[in-house]
Formats: sequence, C-alpha cells, structure tokens
Amino acid sequence: MRQWICAMGAILWLGVAHAATPTTAVLHAANMTCPTCSITIEKALSRVPGVTHTKVDLNAATVAVTFDADRTTRPVLARTITEAGFPVTDKDHGG
Repeated sequence: MRQWICAMGAILWLGVAHAATPTTAVLHAANMTCPTCSITIEKALSRVPGVTHTKVDLNAATVAVTFDADRTTRPVLARTITEAGFPVTDKDHGG
C-alpha cells in the first residue's frame, strides 16, 4: 500500500512539474462592431484545444487569448478568429 501511495505521489508531482505555463497573446481583429461579435469570437476560440481564456475588447479591437503553447499556436488562434469573420492584423502585443 505504501509503495502504491508513493507511486501516485510521484505521478502527481511529475504532472504538476511538467504542466505548461499559460501564454497570452493579444491580437488585433477588424470588423468587430457589437457584443455579438465578441460572442462569435469567444465561441470559435473555445473550440481550439488549449485555449483557457478569451477576452474581447471592442473599443480597442483586440482579442486577448490565454492558451497552452504546447497545444496550440498564435497562428492557429489568428486563423480561427479570421475564419470567424474578423481578420486579424499581424501585430505582436504579448505572448
């Protein structure tokens, strides 16, 4: 029983030690005009594996995305937003 507990502890520790640090990217997106645009973008990004948080700022025309860099990339996020109807301009603001 003791060996089993030690093994489980080691597995848990390795999982925590290798957990990816979240990365945040801020992307500029065009054509955002109303709250429905925010919902559309958030819904599209929620389907991307590794995305953990999305914040759309209509006034600044930006989308801040927190994601696991081991599971997705900035170009994938940009393509997803663009395919949702909001072309992303290539400006680097974090991440």
